[in-house]
Amino acid sequence: MLVERRACVVNLAWPIFPSSTGTVREASNVRNRAWRPFAIRAGYGWVTFRTFRKTVATLLDEAGLTARQIADILGHAHPSMTQDVYMGRGRVSRRGADALGSALGPGR
Repeated sequence: MLVERRACVVNLAWPIFPSSTGTVREASNVRNRAWRPFAIRAGYGWVTFRTFRKTVATLLDEAGLTARQIADILGHAHPSMTQDVYMGRGRVSRRGADALGSALGPGR
């Protein structure tokens, strides 16, 4: 659908889905007039655009990308911001215990 819509745009510097005056849509209008009613009708009223960003960050983390790589994708200047705000926390993992066990040697 986006490819078809893009083909209709005369100037590629213009928005794909412009406002009625041909300019970039206001974020609050997109959120309040389009996204929120759709999400509520679909039964996902709790989902926000930040929910998508957090999900992307967590999936990239689980895929093994570094915090720096994820920060670059999300457009953050500091990986610490990405880790503190966007990446999933508190997941149980044996990796730390396994690494320490290997360092201590067999049978420990």
